Amino acid sequence: MIEENMNMLDHLSELRKRIIIVLGSFILFFVLSFIFVRDIYEWLIKDLDMQLTVLGPLDIIWIFFSIAALIAFSITIPILLFQIWLFVRPALTSSERKVTLMYIPASVILFLAGLSFGYFVVLPLVLNFLLGLGEGMFQTMFTPDRYFEFVLRMTVPFSFLFELPLVVMFLTSLGLITPFGLRKNRKYAFFAIVVISVLISPPDFISDILVIIPLILLYEISITLSSLVYRKKHREANQLSQ
Repeated sequence: MIEENMNMLDHLSELRKRIIIVLGSFILFFVLSFIFVRDIYEWLIKDLDMQLTVLGPLDIIWIFFSIAALIAFSITIPILLFQIWLFVRPALTSSERKVTLMYIPASVILFLAGLSFGYFVVLPLVLNFLLGLGEGMFQTMFTPDRYFEFVLRMTVPFSFLFELPLVVMFLTSLGLITPFGLRKNRKYAFFAIVVISVLISPPDFISDILVIIPLILLYEISITLSSLVYRKKHREANQLSQ
């Protein structure tokens, strides 16, 4: 009983250490982001042909705090993932440590790729379409909270969609899905991709294609990666059985 309590205290102490590192990193990045928040703000709105409108003096500081917090959180994500890995590492085997450690940089790269795709491809398409839809009919003014909410809606979903290959690899390693099932259901997956792309992109053929093609490529890449994991898993199982 005493040994179990000691182990529990050790785990809690280790967890406390990891939480402190993550919170300390977030605070550091928040301070740095806040120092350069005006530059970040100007870069985010550089493609707008108008100035954003605030409705009160406190809105300005709130927007600056929100931008700094969002930037700090994004930069802290890799550190958070690494600290989680360090916390669970003692319970993993040597091979599991190598595999899970590879997931961290890959997930960050895919997250940033999805964010970039949403910001540089989808956002301009949708924004220009919506502005052109009401051209000459309305006086257009954006408040910062409404504009950045729109930016997040157009970018964050793609960050998670681009994680599909890693999710598929993980589920394949657990035996929950197989590459055969992914190939068999390919037509249903493509239909879902087309529906999602049409819903989030402007109603013109070029915009739809620009969104559909990367998502289809992601699905095909996921099938390939799933096949690699599936073959490796069965090869290791055969070696153990012998």
